[in-house]
Amino acid sequence: MDEFKNFDFERPPVLESDRLLLRELTQVDAPALFKLRSNEEVMKYVPRPKPANIEEVHTFINEIHHGFLKGKNLGWAVTIKEGPDVLIGFIGFPHFDFNNFRAEVGYMIAPGFWGKGIAGEALALMHNFGFEKLGLHSVFAVIDPNNVASAKVLLKQGYVKEAYFKEDFYYNGEFLDSEIYSLLNSN
Repeated sequence: MDEFKNFDFERPPVLESDRLLLRELTQVDAPALFKLRSNEEVMKYVPRPKPANIEEVHTFINEIHHGFLKGKNLGWAVTIKEGPDVLIGFIGFPHFDFNNFRAEVGYMIAPGFWGKGIAGEALALMHNFGFEKLGLHSVFAVIDPNNVASAKVLLKQGYVKEAYFKEDFYYNGEFLDSEIYSLLNSN
């Protein structure tokens, strides 16, 4: 399982499907990512502060890059193949649990692309990469129970609801509930 603990690539590899291209997130993506992460609809169920300015997004991109270099996380810009320079979302493994061959998945897609199967398609590319190339045994997502659309995406991709936690997360002055969905490597 050394393959999982030690990434054997210098950059996040490009992942592609019929419609999508998942590529390395770069500083050029900062304006689109700022727009995405400051959108009220997108961030409605994401218990993180919205960026106050573009500099915070540049810092976020740097953190993702440095985390990747240390083998702590991995993320991609979600793009359409016909326009690979235009970020329409972000997807990644924000946390790895090396001891248990498990990783958390997270994603956000621009509202203009909701309901088109983009999130599910990107998620399938990512977890297949995790299983085949990183040797993961399972992947999981932590979501707000009110985010019904995200739950549907996960269930459609074969994830199973594992848990519902009452008030397990403190954010912005209140305790929030969360749900855990997971997918096991069937190979």
